Amino acid sequence: MSKDKSVTEDLIETLEDGKEGFAKGADKLDESNAPALAMTFRRLSDQRDRFAKELQDLATAYGDEVDDSGTITASIHRGWMSLKDALSGSDPDGVLDVAEQGEDHAKKKYENALQEDISPGLRAVVQRQYADVQAAHDEVRSMRDASKR
Repeated sequence: MSKDKSVTEDLIETLEDGKEGFAKGADKLDESNAPALAMTFRRLSDQRDRFAKELQDLATAYGDEVDDSGTITASIHRGWMSLKDALSGSDPDGVLDVAEQGEDHAKKKYENALQEDISPGLRAVVQRQYADVQAAHDEVRSMRDASKR
């Protein structure tokens, strides 16, 4: 397996988790009467979906067939997986705490990807997406911090 392919698969798994996590968080925030936060989470879920599709399309253009389904072992270790349990009965503060933890995980995955010997085309996409993931992380952290004041 090429380094590009393995990095792409890892990032797509992370992005799919983020997409699902933000969508579930948005639903929970709607139930908690926090529509503005829910709207932000939906926007971030859509962002993660676009990023995953962009990486998938890039891999296809390079001739890589990327498995974006992930593995059971990998899913256990992904940052957003704890969201499913945390959301049952959580208030907005709890949802924001878990989302910030998930974003820490996403940032780390992108940082690791940028340490790898990947092609220039993939590196450019990963760097651009990483900047947006960092911004999303900071946005979620700010919302979390503001909710605790």
